[in-house]
Amino acid sequence: MKCKGCHSSIVLLREKQAAFTKVYRLQLVGILMWYNIFVFCLVVLAEVIKAFGSPENAQRLEEARDNACNDMGKMLQFLLPVATQIQQDVIKAYGFSNDGEGVLKFARLIKSYESQDPEIASMSGKLKSIFLPPMTLPPHGAGAGGTVATS
Repeated sequence: MKCKGCHSSIVLLREKQAAFTKVYRLQLVGILMWYNIFVFCLVVLAEVIKAFGSPENAQRLEEARDNACNDMGKMLQFLLPVATQIQQDVIKAYGFSNDGEGVLKFARLIKSYESQDPEIASMSGKLKSIFLPPMTLPPHGAGAGGTVATS
């Protein structure tokens, strides 16, 4: 003679175990997907940085920098298209579209991982420093010749 209470407890326990196993598997799949995307970001970033360092591309960037004369507007006009083309040439091999939209998607993907990993953040900073001029901030406050607004 079986105890009905014991049988229903066992059934309930098995259902909870199955639900837990399903959640655990989903979490594990999520972790593996995150890790694969993370490694993907590192690989593509390394390839892009390597491409910027090639002699041919370094010369193209230097010519664009010379034409820009450290003027931000001219940087956008001369340097950014060269940098975009260099990135496109690399990232198209990794499934990104070979256009500006592909570069933007790549940049968004990298941006989403910068806060999660210091290596990606460092590599992203290195990439930005390759084609963005150093920025100097203007002085703040009344001591710099400006006036401070009061309310």
